[in-house]
Amino acid sequence: MTISRTLYEPVSRLPRPRATVRWRLTLLYGGLFLICGAALLAITYLLFAGFVFHPRLPGVARPGQVVGPTHPTALSLALSSQRSSDLHHLLVESGVGLAIMALVSGVLGWVVAGRVLAPLRTITQAAELISDTNLHERLALPGPRDELRRLADTIDRLLERLETAFDAQRRFVANASHELRTPLAMMRTTLDVALTAPEGVAPQIRTLDANLREDLDHADRLLESFLVLARAQHGELGEQHWVAIDQLVETALATRAPELAIKHLEVHTRINPVRTAGSETLLTRMIENVIENAVRHSPAGGLIDIALGVDRDQVRLIVETDGPLLDQRRVADLTHPFRRLGQERTYSQGGHGLGLSIVAAVAAAHGGTVLLGARPRGGLRVQIALPCTLAAQPAGVSP
Repeated sequence: MTISRTLYEPVSRLPRPRATVRWRLTLLYGGLFLICGAALLAITYLLFAGFVFHPRLPGVARPGQVVGPTHPTALSLALSSQRSSDLHHLLVESGVGLAIMALVSGVLGWVVAGRVLAPLRTITQAAELISDTNLHERLALPGPRDELRRLADTIDRLLERLETAFDAQRRFVANASHELRTPLAMMRTTLDVALTAPEGVAPQIRTLDANLREDLDHADRLLESFLVLARAQHGELGEQHWVAIDQLVETALATRAPELAIKHLEVHTRINPVRTAGSETLLTRMIENVIENAVRHSPAGGLIDIALGVDRDQVRLIVETDGPLLDQRRVADLTHPFRRLGQERTYSQGGHGLGLSIVAAVAAAHGGTVLLGARPRGGLRVQIALPCTLAAQPAGVSP
């Protein structure tokens, strides 16, 4: 059966434009220029008006000078009219010049603000690409040791401390997992010896043995998950091959067929042949965890939708399950270790809270992403995106 929806994500609404620092600096530069230009225009206007008000032309009466019969008033009226016309033209032409220069200053302010903020954009773009999987990256901002350079150096030192802390945590998890395997093996040996006693074993002891072995199996799976998680977080992919993701999905579904039948789960699939380059062991574990998570946490009689295809040069696997309404804010935390939703995700169901953490770590190690979403009608949506290639490659050939 096929899924009645498209594989691709709906186009999200474009975000509203917001005032950036560059725009604010441009407005600030332009505003300061307008204020200074208007002040300079006012001063020039007042000085020119004062100069014209005190003419020193021959034959024209100056302030305080008695006008005799040889100084006709017609000449004074003409000069006054010329003065008013000159002041008007000065004001108009200066205003036009101020408007033109305001436009030029705005363009220049935009360019200057961009050059000033260029190091900040470099820092932002580099910081956005750094995550817990590539903490070894550094900004290494060149240029003079100004405020922005000191900010970049501070972020580099912070990344160095974070890298050290993350490496120490991952080494501890890996080492502890290895060390705990020995006492678990010794416990199994002790149980084997106890069950071979010559005098026989009481039924209560056999029941206790079965319970203890179940707990030991769970501890083994937990330690194995720790090791896989530590390996994926370190990016230790080992030998890489072209891996057919569609075959991994079909194998995982076939493995879970008995549990699907017991819970009467209906599975709708749309699986296209796609492949990606990477570790076959880690990718197999990632797919198994996604399918296992879907089967385990789907309610009896529920529906599981699985879609696998190529979208914009990416392998895109989408697994949707039925279930109760979930909080999107809490769903986003499920990729962290030991995060569960409610009482239904408990040890009693055999889970240990590392399934989706391993999925996210393996995807990140292969240059991919994992998005979790709460479905509007209830249940969980898991989307995995990985780099892909459609070119046929011989089996066992390393990329």
